[in-house]
Amino acid sequence: MALNTENRLMHGIAVAVLTEDREQSVILNTRVESTHLARTVMSQTGLPLGPGDAILRQLQDQRAEVVLVDIDPRNPQRAVRTIELIHASIPDVTIFAVGEMNQPTNIVSAMRAGAREYVDRAASHEALIEAFSRFTASLSRAQRSSSKARVFTFLNAKGGAGTTTTAVNTAVALQEAHGRVVLVDFAPIGHAALQLNLRPQFTIVDALQNLHRMDVSLLDGLMTPYRDGLHLLAGAQQPNMAVPTAAELAKLFDLLVSQYHFVVLDCSGRMDGTIQNICDLSNAVLLVAQTDVVSLWSAGRINTFLQEGAGRDRLRIVLNRYKKIPGFTDEDVEKATSCKVLWKVPNNYQIIGPAIDKGSPVALQGNHEVGRSYQGLAAALAGASAPTEGSLSLTYQHDKVDAKKRGPGHLVVSPARAGQ
Repeated sequence: MALNTENRLMHGIAVAVLTEDREQSVILNTRVESTHLARTVMSQTGLPLGPGDAILRQLQDQRAEVVLVDIDPRNPQRAVRTIELIHASIPDVTIFAVGEMNQPTNIVSAMRAGAREYVDRAASHEALIEAFSRFTASLSRAQRSSSKARVFTFLNAKGGAGTTTTAVNTAVALQEAHGRVVLVDFAPIGHAALQLNLRPQFTIVDALQNLHRMDVSLLDGLMTPYRDGLHLLAGAQQPNMAVPTAAELAKLFDLLVSQYHFVVLDCSGRMDGTIQNICDLSNAVLLVAQTDVVSLWSAGRINTFLQEGAGRDRLRIVLNRYKKIPGFTDEDVEKATSCKVLWKVPNNYQIIGPAIDKGSPVALQGNHEVGRSYQGLAAALAGASAPTEGSLSLTYQHDKVDAKKRGPGHLVVSPARAGQ
């Protein structure tokens, strides 16, 4: 039975608490009230079962701004389904998942289902204070995208495939055409700054070490600005043994997607548990490969590795330094890698090499075919539809019609972009 409490004279965030545990309900209500930033307008022992459930109507009647959904560690899927249901039925409400921090699968599932925050079930009210503060800050930003930012992660099939170059140029092209882009360098040793001719004062290591006090202002201070508003969260300047947890990554991503329209990650040189978590939080995972045997062999193994996470349906191949090989088709690439080909960047090292050395990305040079290819890749990623939560509908149209009229990298985004 629900206990509704409402005090319209009291200022604060209107919060609803949903849990299957009566004792946990008392604990969460106490934590909410002790923040002095929020007030409990509804406390429910039990979770909604479907779109027509009375609990959903009560959330709307009570005008809840934030819903705390408690995740029972013994049966987490019920709470995850509740998050999905609330997110789909009441998209304007913000959802905080409350669960155990030693369950990375639950963290990723909750964030994927629509939760904006993941709060430690055993933490004090201070964790809620930080979460409510971020919520309040998000409301004060005048310009905010109606949908979540898109996250594009670039991986390499093998060393030297050109992943950093592809990520940097895609980020630059996105910024030129759409704005509000951040490039995050997650490589073991960051090279993105060199390709932009930047000398960053702070890196991703600083961000991960300060997540316990991270807010919008601190995040902005860690950024290195590039031309036309592109921001870089630079990579480590020397090898670092720190491995971020799924909760830490989710918190960082939550801040990034609230501040930018597009988040581009260079993860070249990494293939570990961190990559699996990052791919789970991404809308598209672009595996940069070439058409040699070693590169395609590695791409197939990486695809198998990523099958364990939610990112498996988001993986696509980007063929870099592409040159047409007679008798070797896109279908052959897909058969060798078990992964769909998305894009082809033409081979032109005479242009790419000097651009890297000078720190002047070719995406800014539209007079070259390779520069136009990066611009096309950025436009396709930005224009792709999102048929389901998290994933993008990206389909490559193979060379079946008048190949001479179509240069490398022609992409059809399905369904059609009508009305976009």
